[in-house]
Amino acid sequence: MTATTHHAISYIELGVTDLAAARTFYESAFGWEFNDYGPAYSGIRAADGEGEIGGLNPGAEPSTAGPLVLLFSEDLDATVEAVKGAGGTVVAGPYEFPGGRRFEFTDTSGNRLGVFADS
Repeated sequence: MTATTHHAISYIELGVTDLAAARTFYESAFGWEFNDYGPAYSGIRAADGEGEIGGLNPGAEPSTAGPLVLLFSEDLDATVEAVKGAGGTVVAGPYEFPGGRRFEFTDTSGNRLGVFADS
């Protein structure tokens, strides 16, 4: 992950139905490169090769409404409470993933976003 500014947009995640086919598509169409995390996830490398800017997630539903936007948090538990206090609804997590923890929420309009932390 590249940008790690507290509560800033940091990562975009695409739900895919077939990880290998999606990788092949994005490699062929746009020249993207990936970091593999087993058969269940591929991180999209930043253009400069430093860090990641997004990922392909076969565990998430593809959506014509758009990808999952992820924000970074320096204090995930405090951000969970801030989201709840502002009227958002936590719909997944917090849970651990390789490299940290994250949760997903819907805002008061029903938009789904995620927040991650390094630990």
